[in-house]
Amino acid sequence: MSGGEFVPLSLTPLLIGVFAAIACALPGNFLVLRRQALIGDAISHVVLPGIVVGFLVTGVVAAWPMMIGAAGAALISVILIEAIRRLGRIETGAAMGVVFTAMFAAGVLLLERTDTSSVHLDVEHALMGNLESLIWLEATGWASLLDAEALAGLPPELTRLTIVLVLVILFTWVFWRPLKISTFDEGFAQTLGMRTGLLGIALVMVAAIAAVAAFDAVGSIIVIAMFICPPAAARLMTDSLGRQVAWSVAFATLSAAFGYVLAGYGPIWLGASDSVSAAGMIATVSGVILAFAALFGPRRRGLMA
Repeated sequence: MSGGEFVPLSLTPLLIGVFAAIACALPGNFLVLRRQALIGDAISHVVLPGIVVGFLVTGVVAAWPMMIGAAGAALISVILIEAIRRLGRIETGAAMGVVFTAMFAAGVLLLERTDTSSVHLDVEHALMGNLESLIWLEATGWASLLDAEALAGLPPELTRLTIVLVLVILFTWVFWRPLKISTFDEGFAQTLGMRTGLLGIALVMVAAIAAVAAFDAVGSIIVIAMFICPPAAARLMTDSLGRQVAWSVAFATLSAAFGYVLAGYGPIWLGASDSVSAAGMIATVSGVILAFAALFGPRRRGLMA
């Protein structure tokens, strides 16, 4: 494929997929290590009613109202999970399952019972995303990367995800030490004066922001997969947190890039005429990477880096 075809048709969807994958994988590392991986799954479900409510309140599909709605939904879910766990005296995983299933169902009901078809906000869109359609129509080739008029026509999803990815990276960098200490020894972190409860809520909120930023473009399937698969695969490669984060970024990037290419060209290489869902293929590739890490990673061979 020449630059005249790749840049307008594939460059922006590819970048959006990669940025969404990394933005979800970074906080996912700490959720996995804290044995809260299900929260990543829950976030991708509970943000749906927040997104719908944000649209219903404002009447427009805009990033910030939906992010505020999603963040509020994530905070409510955390409070509900803790309340059910304490009042019902049941296991945390069971409380998470109850809350994220109920909130996701509420979001689906809101989508079905309100008039959202005119703004392309529907159940299929929420699940599968809109990655294939996020093309850069104003681009004519690689030279468009230096053309101000062409750059003004970039899909807004790319700009939004770039900003969110920078914020996630900054959060991880600024709070690296307290996140690291509280993740491995919460009691010791509290003796050092760290407010581990607030830090945990902040981590969930950052994950929720990453999820809603990616939600419209890539759908909940990729969001769920990226919160868990790259960090879990990276955990099987090393015992060092720094190396684990690096591995997870590499795995997330590989999943998004390779999955997008396979979705578009894999069926053609096999003789089929139609492509498959990019979201589904990216999630599938991330699962395959996790399987290979489990089978052939250093932990499997008794070696850790």
